[in-house]
Amino acid sequence: MTGIPFFQVDAFSMGPFTGNPAAVCILRKWLPDDIMQKIAFENNLAETAFLVPAGNDYLIRWFTPLVEVDLCGHATLASAFVVLKILNPDSDRVTFHSMQRGDLFVTRRGEMLELDFPTDSLLKCELPDVIRESLGINPVECYMGRSDYLLLLNDESEVSDLMPDFRKLATADGRGVIVTAQGSDVDFVSRFFAPQAGIDEDPVTGSAHTTLTPFWSARLGKKNMKARQLSSRGGYLECTHEGTRTLISGRATLFLKGELYL
Repeated sequence: MTGIPFFQVDAFSMGPFTGNPAAVCILRKWLPDDIMQKIAFENNLAETAFLVPAGNDYLIRWFTPLVEVDLCGHATLASAFVVLKILNPDSDRVTFHSMQRGDLFVTRRGEMLELDFPTDSLLKCELPDVIRESLGINPVECYMGRSDYLLLLNDESEVSDLMPDFRKLATADGRGVIVTAQGSDVDFVSRFFAPQAGIDEDPVTGSAHTTLTPFWSARLGKKNMKARQLSSRGGYLECTHEGTRTLISGRATLFLKGELYL
């Protein structure tokens, strides 16, 4: 019996048991959508990435335990780790073709892997009451990106001390909510909440940094920035604003590998 190659990788990690765990499944061709969704539900990780070889490149899709998403940074970093460290260790770059966000590139930079993603755009907006009540805060500013709200808070401690009402927040629109402030030992910090997508708090969210990077680049007047996500697991990222593209670098660690049997 032949199984589906399966890897679990901690992305944007700072050591053992840090960063954001993602599952990576290598397919010969796409499985039915409902089967991929059931695999993601069974894995019970924030994201499961499915890859299908396409010449030297790969097609990629991402599923939370509840829904398919348009873009996932940490699961793309995990996928690149599998390709560049295990499947094709002689290569320093891989291209992933996504259905909604176009071509995504990942390059090996020493010990780090660098994501090349499209930059998000932001519009200032009014904070919906359900989000204000769920978080119990009055942010300094509120913006809406392609799929997430971004809330600017006063300082790092306000970000770290938040205790959201996740069940109430799950009724909000959008994919999720990013909260952020200037950091004490990095340029900026953040947390990401997405109970709407089945993830109360994501440990480290690469895609959110396509929103955070242009925001903080304009505010700080810097192109290259260091960032930390203040989840219980914690994660470290290095971000570069390149106009329509955002570069996001981090480390990854293999936790397990095996096979899935359906």
